[in-house]
Amino acid sequence: MGNCCSDDRGGRAAIGGTPVNIGLGNGNDAPNDAVHLFLRSRGYHGLFSQIQLSFSASGLRDRDVLSKSDPMLVVHTRGRDGVLKEVGRTEVVLNSLNPKWINTLNVTFQFEIVQTMLFRLYDVDTQFHQMEVKMLKLEEQQFLGEASCALSEIITKSNRSLTLDLTYGEEYTGLSRPQNCGTLAVHAEECISSKTTNEMILRCSELEHKNLFSRADPFLVISKIVESGISIPICKTEVIRNDLKPTWKPVFLNIQQVGSKDSPLVIECFNFNSSGKHDLIGKLQKSLLDLEKLHSSMKGETLVLPTAAGNKVLKSQLFVDTFSESTQHTFLDYLAGGFEVNFMLAVDFTASNGNPRLPDSLHYIDPSGRPNAYQRAILEVGEVLQFYDSDKRFPAWGFGARPIDGPVSHCFNLNGSSTYCEVEGIQGIMMAYASALLNVSLAGPTLFGPVINNAAQIAGQSLANGRHRYFVLLIITDGVVTDLQETKDALVKASDLPLSILIVGVGGADFKEMEVLDADKGERLESSNGRVATRDIVQFVPFRDVQSGEISVVQELLAELPTQFLTYMRSRDIKPSY
Repeated sequence: MGNCCSDDRGGRAAIGGTPVNIGLGNGNDAPNDAVHLFLRSRGYHGLFSQIQLSFSASGLRDRDVLSKSDPMLVVHTRGRDGVLKEVGRTEVVLNSLNPKWINTLNVTFQFEIVQTMLFRLYDVDTQFHQMEVKMLKLEEQQFLGEASCALSEIITKSNRSLTLDLTYGEEYTGLSRPQNCGTLAVHAEECISSKTTNEMILRCSELEHKNLFSRADPFLVISKIVESGISIPICKTEVIRNDLKPTWKPVFLNIQQVGSKDSPLVIECFNFNSSGKHDLIGKLQKSLLDLEKLHSSMKGETLVLPTAAGNKVLKSQLFVDTFSESTQHTFLDYLAGGFEVNFMLAVDFTASNGNPRLPDSLHYIDPSGRPNAYQRAILEVGEVLQFYDSDKRFPAWGFGARPIDGPVSHCFNLNGSSTYCEVEGIQGIMMAYASALLNVSLAGPTLFGPVINNAAQIAGQSLANGRHRYFVLLIITDGVVTDLQETKDALVKASDLPLSILIVGVGGADFKEMEVLDADKGERLESSNGRVATRDIVQFVPFRDVQSGEISVVQELLAELPTQFLTYMRSRDIKPSY
């Protein structure tokens, strides 16, 4: 896992994190969709954590008559559609009811989805011992038991080990199911070849004009070259406006991203174009080792421009003003150190959602069980984040409604209580939501300030008490916020706290005005007293139905969270404790 962006906070956050939004906005350090789409079109999809799983079992059932069982473990993943995919097998351990397998399995961990693992054990018959395990037909072996869990459940344990009870599943066809099938222990380790991070400040001189009416708006893209010869973008700088001698903010590259210090890198300088069709104004190929030597020499390297006749040598040069190495902790390091990610929810109960009793309402509860947009958003986010919260007690609020015999409330407890706001588990949220629809009258207007302040208060209290927690508030709404400046004030204040806010827009409203809250689309938020947010804590997306094979917009939102988490931890020099 690892990524790179150009500013100190974002760049450091991305090492060991997930993809960041790439681009720029009106400021030099703000993003823009044009650059983001440009890199996506060139194959940029981020990197993920490789996890090595090792296995042992104890107390297995003995299925052999004259000797003990000869167990083999088969690992499957279960997709959202329920389809199983085999991803690996261990070796066969002879005559053992307490096997410790040597073979391990590497899997890719993705924070933003629930990765369900299914482990099945088989007693391999003696006649098949000379065969390669991948050639064994499982239906010819004796079933010993199975266990299932989410990959998140393993890596969130402080020792990254999880012991599962083995049971008989659908494979068992006997008349009775055995009560004790033994246990399976699964241990996870993050496969990072090196946590060494290289920090560089890059600048260029004498860049060529690409605009008749102004100077160039340059940015750099750094790509690695894979075995097939193609280049894959791994890092970009911010865009610097109207400058032919730009010096960019520090960029951070870790060895996992690059491969090694000797691996070739392509550094391309582009002139930004809001259409996304950026002009190449020079490039060169160097390894990290070459860049380190370039820094030591205090000299520049000439850029070239590919043409039909070959590479044209330019006057433009690239300089490496600083080059240093450091060790960066990853998101999983913090989880292993006892940090948690706690989920909070706020639901829009304004009248614009429509009468909940009518099928055209966004709050309509379908008797067939088909979830509405609010329920789907809750499930998609909640089912991921629940594994990172040990007590699974989630604060949940509603806003924009009139409780029975009361005035309109812009932050009421979803569970109906006047004293506490927490509910038990995701199903508890779903039940409280359904109950609230029967006990409040939809009203308005749409105000975010009160729920954000409540979430910030909880995060602030946790910080003051020294707890290792990071909070995620999901706001689901059908309309544009009415208290825009009050919301900005609350967000700027909350930017100092261990808190991220996901805003999901449901229904057919025009949400363009909401994008001002998301700093990915422009400059950082400013409060009414002129204070600027210390970091971007808001992500906003309009919700849509996900077609087969598509990535959910909520899934893309969650992919941002490890980076925001690390941005906060590193900006405050908070280190994981083991």
